[in-house]
Amino acid sequence: MENAADSTEPGTLPNDAPVAIVTGGSAGVGRAIAAAFAQRGFRVALLARGQAGLDGAREDVERLGGEPLAIMTDVANPKQVDAAARHVADRWGRIDVWVNAAMETVVGPVDTISAEEFKRVTEVTYLGYVHGTLAALRHMRPRGAGTIIQIGSALAYRAIPLQSAYCASKFAIRGFTDSLRTELIHDHSPIRLTMVQLPGVNTPQFDWSHMHFAHRHQPIGACYEPEAVAQAVVNIALSSHIPRELWLGFPTLQAIAGAIAAPGFTDRYLARHSYEQQISDDPVLPGDPDELLGPASEDHGARGRFSARAKHELIAIDPFHLRSGALLAGLGLLAGAFLFGRSRGGVQARALRRPNGARAVPTPRG
Repeated sequence: MENAADSTEPGTLPNDAPVAIVTGGSAGVGRAIAAAFAQRGFRVALLARGQAGLDGAREDVERLGGEPLAIMTDVANPKQVDAAARHVADRWGRIDVWVNAAMETVVGPVDTISAEEFKRVTEVTYLGYVHGTLAALRHMRPRGAGTIIQIGSALAYRAIPLQSAYCASKFAIRGFTDSLRTELIHDHSPIRLTMVQLPGVNTPQFDWSHMHFAHRHQPIGACYEPEAVAQAVVNIALSSHIPRELWLGFPTLQAIAGAIAAPGFTDRYLARHSYEQQISDDPVLPGDPDELLGPASEDHGARGRFSARAKHELIAIDPFHLRSGALLAGLGLLAGAFLFGRSRGGVQARALRRPNGARAVPTPRG
């Protein structure tokens, strides 16, 4: 698939307005980040597969005072990503900020996930970040300026059951980013690079996950509205000092501390609790969106279906200030409350266990 024609509106911003590219900008966290940049007077390029979501995101950016450029792009295809970056640079002269936020996931035990499903999640959720980062570097290195922001997850430090493909991709992004950071330091490059580790966020992702169960996906315990995440991301993009990483939300701090200080304990806790907590009471219905099968045909916006429980404020922690190993160890003891807290789900046991308590075979979709 080649890049579709872009969708944009006549610009009203000054020629020196800053330029941001957001992958996964049609929905969820990426959509909220694009809107937050628009509120700060950015020109915002939106890269995603779904035309309906891109159209909605473009309208958001314009309404909030930004200048939009929507480009249908599959980030798994490096040629499409490169073409989109060139188009943005040709139109607006430069790329100041690149945010990688595109993702896909599949939910199920490891041995129920096909090789093709692992491949697709990896191509989007990991290699999509690689393709975006390489494209950004090609335009930022000649200028000697630019900021690259990787949208990560607490799952980049602490993997959980049923999301092996997604967790592996997030771990890979962290390793890739750390390696690149050392190279930029070696080269005395002024390009700024950071990774923002997120807690559970109320996005449409949970309705689009490719499920190997008969019920929909849900976040474990506490989750946050995407706008809270977006404000933190834009704040660091605009700050004079960019942290090596930024950890958002106390659940993220708990997860990472637990992974560092008490990995065996967290293994056992996750085995006992987080399996069922990820599956909601809501059944998967025929015709529901499935990101592995293609982009959503409708615009689903930034928020998901968990607004009744989602929080609007979160803490932002620069882990540089957590230099004390004793502090991390103490936080690790909080793993008893564990990572993301207790779920508010209902009949997960019905979906995942037989009446006698034996594990049920996951119900395939499609």
